[in-house]
Amino acid sequence: MKTKDLGTTAPNTWCPGCGNFAILNAIKPVLADLDEEGLVAIENVVLVSGIGCHGKIADYVNANSFYAIHGRTIPVATGIKLANPDLNVICFAGDGDAYAEGLDHLIFAAKRNIDITTIIHDNRVYGLTTGQYTPTSPSGFLGRSTPAGLEVPPINPLEIVFASGGSFVARGYSHGIELLKDIFREAILHRGFSFVDVLQVCATFFNLYDYYNERVYTLEEHDPRDRDRAEEKMREWDYNSDGPIPLGIFYREDASTFGDNFMKYNSKITDLEGRIRGALEGFL
Repeated sequence: MKTKDLGTTAPNTWCPGCGNFAILNAIKPVLADLDEEGLVAIENVVLVSGIGCHGKIADYVNANSFYAIHGRTIPVATGIKLANPDLNVICFAGDGDAYAEGLDHLIFAAKRNIDITTIIHDNRVYGLTTGQYTPTSPSGFLGRSTPAGLEVPPINPLEIVFASGGSFVARGYSHGIELLKDIFREAILHRGFSFVDVLQVCATFFNLYDYYNERVYTLEEHDPRDRDRAEEKMREWDYNSDGPIPLGIFYREDASTFGDNFMKYNSKITDLEGRIRGALEGFL
Protein backbone atom coordinates (compact mmCIF):
# COMPACT_ATOMS: atom_id res chain seq x y z
CA MET A 1 0.00 0.00 0.00
CA LYS A 2 1.14 3.55 -0.78
CA THR A 3 0.52 6.63 1.34
CA LYS A 4 -1.62 8.15 -1.41
CA ASP A 5 -4.00 5.20 -1.12
CA LEU A 6 -4.94 6.40 2.35
CA GLY A 7 -6.13 9.78 1.11
CA THR A 8 -9.81 10.68 0.81
CA THR A 9 -11.87 13.16 -1.19
CA ALA A 10 -13.13 14.97 1.93
CA PRO A 11 -12.23 18.69 1.77
CA ASN A 12 -9.73 19.62 4.47
CA THR A 13 -11.02 22.50 6.62
CA TRP A 14 -8.14 22.90 9.08
CA CYS A 15 -6.63 26.38 9.31
CA PRO A 16 -3.40 27.08 7.40
CA GLY A 17 -0.45 26.32 9.66
CA CYS A 18 -2.44 23.97 11.90
CA GLY A 19 -0.35 21.30 13.60
CA ASN A 20 -2.98 18.71 12.74
CA PHE A 21 -1.51 18.51 9.24
CA ALA A 22 1.73 17.11 10.67
CA ILE A 23 -0.11 14.40 12.58
CA LEU A 24 -2.12 13.48 9.49
CA ASN A 25 0.97 13.45 7.28
CA ALA A 26 2.83 11.31 9.80
CA ILE A 27 0.17 8.68 10.51
CA LYS A 28 -0.67 7.94 6.87
CA PRO A 29 2.84 6.84 5.75
CA VAL A 30 3.28 4.87 8.98
CA LEU A 31 0.06 2.94 8.37
CA ALA A 32 0.98 2.44 4.71
CA ASP A 33 4.43 1.10 5.63
CA LEU A 34 3.10 -1.22 8.32
CA ASP A 35 0.58 -2.62 5.85
CA GLU A 36 3.23 -3.00 3.15
CA GLU A 37 5.51 -4.84 5.59
CA GLY A 38 2.74 -7.20 6.64
CA LEU A 39 2.85 -6.03 10.27
CA VAL A 40 -0.52 -4.26 10.48
CA ALA A 41 -3.11 -4.83 7.76
CA ILE A 42 -4.97 -1.62 7.00
CA GLU A 43 -8.30 -3.46 6.98
CA ASN A 44 -7.66 -4.32 10.63
CA VAL A 45 -7.05 -0.70 11.64
CA VAL A 46 -9.81 1.30 13.34
CA LEU A 47 -9.42 5.02 14.00
CA VAL A 48 -11.49 6.51 16.81
CA SER A 49 -11.69 10.30 17.09
CA GLY A 50 -13.43 12.65 19.48
CA ILE A 51 -14.91 16.13 19.31
CA GLY A 52 -12.71 19.05 18.32
CA CYS A 53 -10.63 20.14 15.34
CA HIS A 54 -8.59 16.94 15.67
CA GLY A 55 -11.70 14.80 15.09
CA LYS A 56 -11.73 15.57 11.38
CA ILE A 57 -8.67 13.35 10.93
CA ALA A 58 -11.07 10.41 10.64
CA ASP A 59 -12.44 12.03 7.45
CA TYR A 60 -8.99 12.36 5.91
CA VAL A 61 -7.70 8.78 6.29
CA ASN A 62 -9.13 5.98 4.18
CA ALA A 63 -9.48 3.47 6.99
CA ASN A 64 -12.19 2.15 9.29
CA SER A 65 -13.21 4.87 11.72
CA PHE A 66 -15.64 5.77 14.48
CA TYR A 67 -16.62 9.20 15.79
CA ALA A 68 -16.99 9.20 19.58
CA ILE A 69 -18.60 11.88 21.71
CA HIS A 70 -16.54 14.41 23.66
CA GLY A 71 -14.08 12.76 26.04
CA ARG A 72 -15.20 9.23 25.17
CA THR A 73 -12.74 8.03 22.54
CA ILE A 74 -11.00 5.62 24.93
CA PRO A 75 -14.06 3.68 26.17
CA VAL A 76 -15.25 3.34 22.58
CA ALA A 77 -11.81 2.10 21.53
CA THR A 78 -11.74 -0.29 24.47
CA GLY A 79 -15.07 -1.81 23.45
CA ILE A 80 -13.88 -2.24 19.86
CA LYS A 81 -10.64 -3.91 20.99
CA LEU A 82 -12.41 -6.29 23.38
CA ALA A 83 -15.00 -7.20 20.75
CA ASN A 84 -12.27 -8.03 18.22
CA PRO A 85 -8.75 -8.35 19.70
CA ASP A 86 -7.28 -8.73 16.21
CA LEU A 87 -8.00 -5.08 15.40
CA ASN A 88 -5.41 -2.31 15.81
CA VAL A 89 -7.29 0.56 17.42
CA ILE A 90 -5.89 4.10 17.33
CA CYS A 91 -7.50 6.94 19.29
CA PHE A 92 -7.13 10.57 18.29
CA ALA A 93 -8.19 13.06 20.95
CA GLY A 94 -7.61 16.70 21.85
CA ASP A 95 -6.20 17.98 25.14
CA GLY A 96 -9.63 19.23 26.17
CA ASP A 97 -11.17 16.00 24.92
CA ALA A 98 -8.77 13.68 26.80
CA TYR A 99 -7.53 15.71 29.79
CA ALA A 100 -10.80 17.38 30.84
CA GLU A 101 -13.96 15.39 30.03
CA GLY A 102 -12.01 12.21 29.34
CA LEU A 103 -9.34 12.23 32.05
CA ASP A 104 -10.88 9.39 34.07
CA HIS A 105 -10.95 7.17 30.97
CA LEU A 106 -7.31 8.01 30.21
CA ILE A 107 -6.19 7.10 33.72
CA PHE A 108 -7.99 3.77 33.75
CA ALA A 109 -6.85 2.87 30.24
CA ALA A 110 -3.27 3.31 31.44
CA LYS A 111 -4.00 1.41 34.66
CA ARG A 112 -5.53 -1.52 32.78
CA ASN A 113 -2.88 -1.42 30.03
CA ILE A 114 -5.49 -1.61 27.29
CA ASP A 115 -3.86 -2.56 23.99
CA ILE A 116 -4.73 0.60 22.05
CA THR A 117 -2.76 3.60 20.81
CA THR A 118 -3.85 7.04 22.00
CA ILE A 119 -2.52 10.12 20.18
CA ILE A 120 -3.33 13.47 21.76
CA HIS A 121 -3.51 16.61 19.60
CA ASP A 122 -2.35 18.85 22.43
CA ASN A 123 -2.67 22.44 21.21
CA ARG A 124 -3.37 23.62 24.78
CA VAL A 125 -6.50 25.50 23.75
CA TYR A 126 -10.10 24.75 22.74
CA GLY A 127 -9.57 25.70 19.12
CA LEU A 128 -12.90 24.56 17.69
CA THR A 129 -14.79 26.81 20.12
CA THR A 130 -12.33 29.63 19.39
CA GLY A 131 -10.01 30.00 22.33
CA GLN A 132 -10.91 28.75 25.83
CA TYR A 133 -8.31 27.30 28.19
CA THR A 134 -7.72 23.55 28.63
CA PRO A 135 -5.97 21.51 31.36
CA THR A 136 -2.59 22.02 29.64
CA SER A 137 -2.92 25.78 29.04
CA PRO A 138 -0.13 27.67 30.84
CA SER A 139 -0.64 30.03 33.76
CA GLY A 140 -1.59 33.49 32.55
CA PHE A 141 -3.26 32.17 29.38
CA LEU A 142 -5.45 34.89 27.87
CA GLY A 143 -8.50 33.29 26.32
CA ARG A 144 -12.19 33.92 25.82
CA SER A 145 -13.02 32.34 29.18
CA THR A 146 -9.99 33.86 30.97
CA PRO A 147 -9.64 37.45 29.66
CA ALA A 148 -7.65 38.47 32.75
CA GLY A 149 -5.33 35.47 32.51
CA LEU A 150 -5.57 31.88 33.74
CA GLU A 151 -4.79 31.59 37.46
CA VAL A 152 -4.12 27.83 37.70
CA PRO A 153 -1.06 25.87 36.51
CA PRO A 154 -1.37 23.18 33.82
CA ILE A 155 -1.22 19.44 34.35
CA ASN A 156 1.64 17.30 33.06
CA PRO A 157 -0.18 14.52 31.16
CA LEU A 158 2.94 12.40 30.76
CA GLU A 159 3.36 12.17 34.52
CA ILE A 160 -0.31 11.32 34.99
CA VAL A 161 -0.25 8.47 32.47
CA PHE A 162 3.09 7.19 33.79
CA ALA A 163 1.87 7.24 37.41
CA SER A 164 -1.31 5.46 36.31
CA GLY A 165 0.66 2.55 34.86
CA GLY A 166 0.98 3.44 31.18
CA SER A 167 3.42 1.08 29.47
CA PHE A 168 4.38 3.42 26.60
CA VAL A 169 4.74 7.17 27.16
CA ALA A 170 5.99 9.56 24.48
CA ARG A 171 5.86 13.17 23.33
CA GLY A 172 6.13 14.58 19.80
CA TYR A 173 5.87 17.99 18.15
CA SER A 174 4.07 19.11 15.02
CA HIS A 175 7.27 20.68 13.64
CA GLY A 176 9.11 17.34 13.76
CA ILE A 177 7.32 15.01 11.36
CA GLU A 178 10.13 12.44 11.06
CA LEU A 179 10.25 12.02 14.82
CA LEU A 180 6.45 11.81 14.86
CA LYS A 181 6.58 8.99 12.33
CA ASP A 182 9.12 7.07 14.41
CA ILE A 183 7.06 7.52 17.58
CA PHE A 184 3.76 6.59 15.91
CA ARG A 185 5.27 3.43 14.43
CA GLU A 186 6.66 2.28 17.78
CA ALA A 187 3.43 3.19 19.57
CA ILE A 188 1.28 1.16 17.17
CA LEU A 189 3.59 -1.86 17.37
CA HIS A 190 3.76 -1.70 21.17
CA ARG A 191 1.59 -4.30 22.88
CA GLY A 192 -0.24 -2.43 25.62
CA PHE A 193 -1.46 1.11 26.23
CA SER A 194 0.54 3.49 24.04
CA PHE A 195 0.24 7.18 24.88
CA VAL A 196 1.64 9.94 22.66
CA ASP A 197 1.17 13.59 23.59
CA VAL A 198 1.79 15.72 20.49
CA LEU A 199 2.50 19.42 20.96
CA GLN A 200 0.19 20.29 18.07
CA VAL A 201 0.20 24.03 17.54
CA CYS A 202 -3.05 25.93 16.92
CA ALA A 203 -1.77 28.68 14.63
CA THR A 204 -5.03 30.63 14.94
CA PHE A 205 -5.77 30.80 18.66
CA PHE A 206 -2.51 29.87 20.43
CA ASN A 207 0.51 29.99 18.16
CA LEU A 208 3.42 28.47 20.09
CA TYR A 209 5.75 27.63 17.20
CA ASP A 210 8.41 30.15 18.22
CA TYR A 211 8.17 29.12 21.89
CA TYR A 212 8.60 25.43 21.08
CA ASN A 213 11.24 25.89 18.39
CA GLU A 214 13.54 27.57 20.91
CA ARG A 215 13.16 24.81 23.51
CA VAL A 216 12.49 21.37 22.05
CA TYR A 217 15.17 18.69 21.74
CA THR A 218 15.12 14.97 20.99
CA LEU A 219 15.97 12.44 23.68
CA GLU A 220 19.23 10.67 22.83
CA GLU A 221 21.07 7.88 24.63
CA HIS A 222 17.95 7.49 26.74
CA ASP A 223 16.93 4.02 27.95
CA PRO A 224 13.10 3.95 28.00
CA ARG A 225 13.23 0.93 30.33
CA ASP A 226 14.72 3.05 33.11
CA ARG A 227 11.73 4.16 35.19
CA ASP A 228 13.61 6.68 37.33
CA ARG A 229 15.29 8.32 34.35
CA ALA A 230 12.01 8.36 32.42
CA GLU A 231 10.22 10.13 35.26
CA GLU A 232 13.06 12.62 35.59
CA LYS A 233 12.85 13.53 31.89
CA MET A 234 9.05 13.83 32.05
CA ARG A 235 9.43 16.38 34.83
CA GLU A 236 12.09 18.39 33.03
CA TRP A 237 9.36 20.53 31.50
CA ASP A 238 6.08 20.99 33.38
CA TYR A 239 3.99 22.55 30.54
CA ASN A 240 4.37 25.89 32.31
CA SER A 241 8.07 26.79 32.49
CA ASP A 242 10.58 28.18 30.01
CA GLY A 243 12.92 25.21 30.37
CA PRO A 244 13.99 22.70 27.70
CA ILE A 245 11.30 20.42 26.27
CA PRO A 246 12.37 16.80 25.61
CA LEU A 247 10.72 14.86 22.78
CA GLY A 248 10.71 11.14 22.08
CA ILE A 249 9.86 7.89 23.84
CA PHE A 250 10.24 8.40 27.58
CA TYR A 251 9.12 5.01 28.85
CA ARG A 252 8.31 1.57 27.49
CA GLU A 253 7.77 -1.79 29.19
CA ASP A 254 6.33 -5.18 28.39
CA ALA A 255 3.36 -6.04 30.60
CA SER A 256 0.19 -8.10 30.45
CA THR A 257 -2.65 -6.26 28.77
CA PHE A 258 -6.26 -5.76 29.78
CA GLY A 259 -7.23 -8.21 27.04
CA ASP A 260 -4.95 -10.88 28.53
CA ASN A 261 -6.42 -10.37 31.99
CA PHE A 262 -9.96 -10.24 30.61
CA MET A 263 -9.51 -13.65 29.00
CA LYS A 264 -8.11 -15.07 32.25
CA TYR A 265 -11.07 -13.63 34.14
CA ASN A 266 -13.56 -15.15 31.70
CA SER A 267 -11.81 -18.50 32.02
CA LYS A 268 -12.10 -18.37 35.81
CA ILE A 269 -15.78 -17.43 35.59
CA THR A 270 -16.45 -20.32 33.18
CA ASP A 271 -14.66 -22.71 35.52
CA LEU A 272 -16.57 -21.38 38.52
CA GLU A 273 -19.89 -21.71 36.71
CA GLY A 274 -19.04 -25.33 35.84
CA ARG A 275 -18.21 -26.20 39.45
CA ILE A 276 -21.39 -24.54 40.74
CA ARG A 277 -23.50 -26.34 38.14
CA GLY A 278 -21.89 -29.63 39.06
CA ALA A 279 -22.49 -29.05 42.76
CA LEU A 280 -26.14 -28.16 42.16
CA GLU A 281 -26.71 -31.22 39.99
CA GLY A 282 -25.25 -33.43 42.72
CA PHE A 283 -27.44 -31.79 45.35
CA LEU A 284 -30.62 -32.06 43.29
